[in-house]
Amino acid sequence: MAFLNNQEGGILYIGLDNDGYPTGIVDLDTTQLKIADRIKNNILPSTLGLFDIVTEAVENMTVIKIIISSGLEKPYYIKAKGMSPSGCYTRIGTSSQPMTTAMIDDLYARRIHTTLRNISSPRQDLKFAQLKIYYQERGLELNKQFANSLELLTPDGKFNYIAYLLADENGVSIKVAKYAGSDKVDLIENEEYGYCSLIKATYSVLEKLKIENVTYAKVTSTKRIEKNLVEPVAMREAIVNCIVHNDFTHEIPPVFEIFNNRIVMTSYGGLIPGQSEEDFFSCSSMPRNRELMRVFKDLGFVEQLGSGMSRILKAYDKSIFQISEHFIKAVFPFDKVMNNGKSFNGDENGDEKLVLKMLMEQPNITAKELSILSSFSMRKISRIVKRLRESGKIIRIGSDRKGYWKINEK
Repeated sequence: MAFLNNQEGGILYIGLDNDGYPTGIVDLDTTQLKIADRIKNNILPSTLGLFDIVTEAVENMTVIKIIISSGLEKPYYIKAKGMSPSGCYTRIGTSSQPMTTAMIDDLYARRIHTTLRNISSPRQDLKFAQLKIYYQERGLELNKQFANSLELLTPDGKFNYIAYLLADENGVSIKVAKYAGSDKVDLIENEEYGYCSLIKATYSVLEKLKIENVTYAKVTSTKRIEKNLVEPVAMREAIVNCIVHNDFTHEIPPVFEIFNNRIVMTSYGGLIPGQSEEDFFSCSSMPRNRELMRVFKDLGFVEQLGSGMSRILKAYDKSIFQISEHFIKAVFPFDKVMNNGKSFNGDENGDEKLVLKMLMEQPNITAKELSILSSFSMRKISRIVKRLRESGKIIRIGSDRKGYWKINEK
């Protein structure tokens, strides 16, 4: 509980002695269930979505790892002891210490009361068929008490804003815009994914950006090297983070923008009150919407608390993030496929150079083979070949079936 009340959260291990050596756990599954039950039923406010229990191998023995996030509704306290020095603890150095009355009063005064859980849904005639299907696909069932167990109700028993976001119908949509160039002058696509369960909208955004995150290839006479515009794992984690940590209290949804040289993801809300940039990058989870985080974790979008940022920073530098008072942007520059020291960024000139090189190395190559080796569609290959012929860069010698391509060196 002390970790819930400090700024960074923390990690607890069960099955290690004071020197860090594994001692073993007799009944692993039962122990994990008991730990989860005690955390959920003995601490207030609710800890839903604020802890994660996983196993980890230490010197060929399995131990239990409890990942705990810093909560937004401090102070957290032992239910039986109440909000008092005997019920509230914080972490000081390597030990847990009782909080003073002054510390408790200060934390309570700064507690964030305008969480989505406490905001009533604009509609109360909500249906959750989509959500139930997604849970069933994961082998999970939502019983008649699911609104209580997922904390979809306000203190007075009405559907809250979390319920509204997860319902089959709502007024929330996620914008995905695509531009022809590197600025916003030429808008070529403007899609909206939403007015449905946020889970369904998230799947749609993930699929859309997966399609846009095309693979470019470097082809030589001996091998073919493929690379996505954006590192796929980092991109997926950033999409989920952008959605699940967005501040929906002002009804401003996240926005995704695709340019010819980058993908920009914008989440509303800035840093959480009390959170520093160091906290943001430290990979210690501090979820803005812990109820949403719980559902996203149940459905497999999130593996464990704090894991998303670590995956992003494994592939990219912190500089891709732009943090302001009200917004957090993640700017993913497109990766470059190098070809003889020259880069292809997915622009038409780069595509032509790639096809031209392939024709130079394999004059008898067919359009179908060009499509397979470059990952371009047949239609795109036809357009590129047409441009190359019209510009005089290539000449067809012989018939379509038995001829070959000649590169015009002029």
